[in-house]
Amino acid sequence: MGAAILDPGQMSARLDLEMRDDASDGQGGIVPGFVAVASLWARIEPVSMGEEERADEDVFAVTHRIWVRFRDDIRAGMRFRKGGRVFTVRAFYDPDETRRYLVCRCLEEGQ
Repeated sequence: MGAAILDPGQMSARLDLEMRDDASDGQGGIVPGFVAVASLWARIEPVSMGEEERADEDVFAVTHRIWVRFRDDIRAGMRFRKGGRVFTVRAFYDPDETRRYLVCRCLEEGQ
């Protein structure tokens, strides 16, 4: 397998990488939350879109490939944030196993 070719100039989106950080609600439960762990440059590529109806509302889900410089701390369930947009990491891989880039398969949900 050859080296993945990516012009670093295509990494033009500034994203915050967030990890899960739940807090106690004071009554024995939890309040789900996220905390930013890094700010990084990335390339966002839309891949596909699906639509469904939930509780009388049309909801769409768009999958993306998000390219970032290699990191060994990314896990499924983490997410990227760009303003009000949130991309949940479903899977990730090193496209040419050179530890230069990671490609994250992400899901963005919206209405």
